[in-house]
Amino acid sequence: MDNFWDIKAKEIMQSFSEDKNYEKWKEAVLNPWNKKTGYKDKTRENSSSMPVKELYTAGDLPRDAAERIGYPGEYPFTRGIYPNMYRGRNWTMRMFSGFGTPDDTNKRLKYLIENGETGLSIAFDMPTLYGYDCDSKRAEGEVGKCGVNVSSLHDMERIFDGIDLSKVSTSMTINAPAAILTAMYFVLAEKKGIPLEKISGTVQADILKEYIAQKEWMYPPEAHLRLIRDMLVYSTEHVPKWNYISVSGYHIREAGSSAVQELAFTLADGFYYIEMGINAGLDVDDFAPRTSFFFNSSINFFEEIAKFRAARRIWATVLKEKYNAKNPKSMALKFHTQTSGYTLTWQQPLNNIVRTTIEAMAAVLGGTQSLHTNSYDEAWALPTDDAVKVALRTQQILAEETGITDVIDPLGGSYYLERLTCEMEIEAYKYFSEIEKMGGILNAVKSGYLQKEIADTSYKKQLKIEREEDIIVGVNKYVDRDEKPINTLKITDVAEKGQISSLENVKKNRDESKVSRSLEELHKAMEDDRVNLMPYIMECVRNYCTLEEISNVGREIFGEWKEPKIY
Repeated sequence: MDNFWDIKAKEIMQSFSEDKNYEKWKEAVLNPWNKKTGYKDKTRENSSSMPVKELYTAGDLPRDAAERIGYPGEYPFTRGIYPNMYRGRNWTMRMFSGFGTPDDTNKRLKYLIENGETGLSIAFDMPTLYGYDCDSKRAEGEVGKCGVNVSSLHDMERIFDGIDLSKVSTSMTINAPAAILTAMYFVLAEKKGIPLEKISGTVQADILKEYIAQKEWMYPPEAHLRLIRDMLVYSTEHVPKWNYISVSGYHIREAGSSAVQELAFTLADGFYYIEMGINAGLDVDDFAPRTSFFFNSSINFFEEIAKFRAARRIWATVLKEKYNAKNPKSMALKFHTQTSGYTLTWQQPLNNIVRTTIEAMAAVLGGTQSLHTNSYDEAWALPTDDAVKVALRTQQILAEETGITDVIDPLGGSYYLERLTCEMEIEAYKYFSEIEKMGGILNAVKSGYLQKEIADTSYKKQLKIEREEDIIVGVNKYVDRDEKPINTLKITDVAEKGQISSLENVKKNRDESKVSRSLEELHKAMEDDRVNLMPYIMECVRNYCTLEEISNVGREIFGEWKEPKIY
């Protein structure tokens, strides 16, 4: 018996009809021309191994195309979630910022604000991402290297010194210790006298994609999912403008997935979080509107645009038909986009400016709500100020000079784009069906199924590059033999020493009795799955318990986890 997903896939497949005029054209015009010119055509595929025809016509549209495409700002939101899209307001321009000490990052954030950035986005270093303090043996040599180091509330205070949290939207890319960093942000707002209902932003928090792709976790999946549940409930009740989770396909794509796999696995994660909120006793329309997404925009231009449109349509359809959402805001998929990191090359790095521009344009034409453009030097190191400015100017030129913001969904109705959008929907529904047959996304993750799917795709892609079936300019074609290094941002050990010294001062000046008491209360709360942990974590943060101290309570209660072997 077909499940929900199989039924939806069949509905789309059965909506297509054969275009006899197209076949006549091929026979009468194209084939004779190819024979005359000696052209031997070959099968072409996009990154998702979908065959790409030489021409698309009206026959490639589904019979109910008008209904499926719809209008912007209304169900099924194929053409965008707002009625006037960028004619009303440009997307939020976020540059991923964070390196060295909190003071270094504070300077970079203010620099970007001065240059026109409209939203803050914070990257954290590896120790922070894994829940370790800067003075931990595991942190040695990594403090501040790939993002900013945060070991206590004091560091968060330094990052946002002189920045009004009520006037900025902040996105934090943090997953395993997301509840702790979120608690720090909430407590910081309180200390600044800003009511929690007035702060806005997003925390990534999507732990499922960590097990699938990025591999940064602290506890077994069930423990992290509990923390996400508690963040979801607490934010819904107390911080109404806060997006408690950004369901992230970006890292799934960076791990080597295809566009379809990114689409399917990301939305499957999102559906799980929706079910988790419902199971926690919340009405879907009370929390679904604060669910946001984070997608990759890669180099295959039309495939990326189709992916974004398919994501909106699938999310709207499933929220309405499967989860019985009534509020259009629950069905409207909001997403942030970052241009691809894996398409950046250390060879001929200035080529990356072109790649990023194409990827950014795909994100805009795909209807993103906010955008981060990678810097051309990021295949070498964290970006310099000059490289970041070029990346930001790329977005500003797209918004101000190209005219692509003048028309809502200007590519809507394209035969190729609409057919590709439908095909991506079909392939995503097939994955959803397979995941359901395995017992759900958590079982699919714990069995290693999703991880193996990505690894297989990545391996096949690499073989194509090595065989020069896929061309990367400057890497396997048009190569410069005398490449010279470029100037890069260097993070010295001074940052690590400064952070360790700062943390020592925090520990000297805090009230140890309050530290011990709040950690003990958190320990007790973690033992009872019915208790929401956010108030207890926030109390630990207020008393300047460190990131690692709080994380270690969970390590003691929940234990550790090792991923399955996939080969």
